[in-house]
Amino acid sequence: MYKLLKKQGSARRGEFTTPHGVVQTPVFMNVGTLAAIKGAVSTCDLKEIGCQVELSNTYHLSLRPGDKIIRKLGGLHKFMNWDRPILTDSGGFQVFSLSKIRKIKEEGVYFNSHIDGSKIFMGPEESMQIQSNLASTVAMAFDECIENPSPKDYVQRSVERTTRWLKRCKVEMDRLNSLPDTINNKQMLFGINQGGVYDDIRVEHAKIISDMNLDGYAIGGLAVGETHEEMYRIIEKVVPHLPQDKPIYLMGVGTPANILEAVERGVDFFDCVLPARNGRHCHVFTSEGEINLLNAKYQLDDSPIDRGCQCPTCKNYTRAYIRHLFKAKEMLAMRLCVLHNLYFYNNLMKEIRDSIDGDYFPKYKREKLEEWNQ
Repeated sequence: MYKLLKKQGSARRGEFTTPHGVVQTPVFMNVGTLAAIKGAVSTCDLKEIGCQVELSNTYHLSLRPGDKIIRKLGGLHKFMNWDRPILTDSGGFQVFSLSKIRKIKEEGVYFNSHIDGSKIFMGPEESMQIQSNLASTVAMAFDECIENPSPKDYVQRSVERTTRWLKRCKVEMDRLNSLPDTINNKQMLFGINQGGVYDDIRVEHAKIISDMNLDGYAIGGLAVGETHEEMYRIIEKVVPHLPQDKPIYLMGVGTPANILEAVERGVDFFDCVLPARNGRHCHVFTSEGEINLLNAKYQLDDSPIDRGCQCPTCKNYTRAYIRHLFKAKEMLAMRLCVLHNLYFYNNLMKEIRDSIDGDYFPKYKREKLEEWNQ
């Protein structure tokens, strides 16, 4: 259940109540594809750095260790020792990212495993069954993520198929939630809006899926080839046509600036691999923009990554030390940078929530963008 607490313009401040706790929104979900954050960050660390929601990948976990194994071990929460909400994506993005080794049909998608080349089939029902075995808090509907730009006639046909798949997802989830041995029989379902960069297809699809009374709605198929300006235009067009009493999730986005722009346009949920991926390569986010600690000028820099930052890394270690760890290829280097970057994102969301609560979000957004652009 989503409760809108406050609005400033289109920016929304809310609470999303789930079977695994209440989420304060806007929120950034920390991406743990294989039930772990890449960079040696534990679920205990996630709590320390203010993570509210963890996100894991249906497709990858179904291959390794296998969703049935996770089910036997009590579900994903128990498996990874995390008692807060988990969102699992549907495997639909892999339809996009594994385009060289897949075939899309009405019944679903035929893959070859990226691990050993073995044949895999995933359709709406299979995606829901895997996610039910994982027992995540929120399951994403199975869809096709379309490359931008794509021909309009293909996008139209794809979106119509995604709608048919969504109806099948809903039927199958209702069935799974009614079974006596389902681990999480209150699993929630989010539908996904698609339509490439075509405003009319996007808006029509938003209207159709809004009538299905789902637990939340995502905007998918962005940050996959279009410009930032196109992305912001699509968000502005779509958000007014999605239910305002449900959370709105912008999938796979993005940079800190992307997040501020999307919050301003009414988005509640975000996820992105950027903070962890960049951290593993010595790129860290600061109040003055992103920096690369491998630069020679940090060799004798005894200040923390970001002055004033309260993350475990900045409270204990210097730029010079972390640079040395990277040069020496010590695993601790990645861990410290990923911890810092995830804290930066989680703290950014807290500051955004505070600014909407305090009626100063436009001023906060303007000042942040100016700081980062310097």
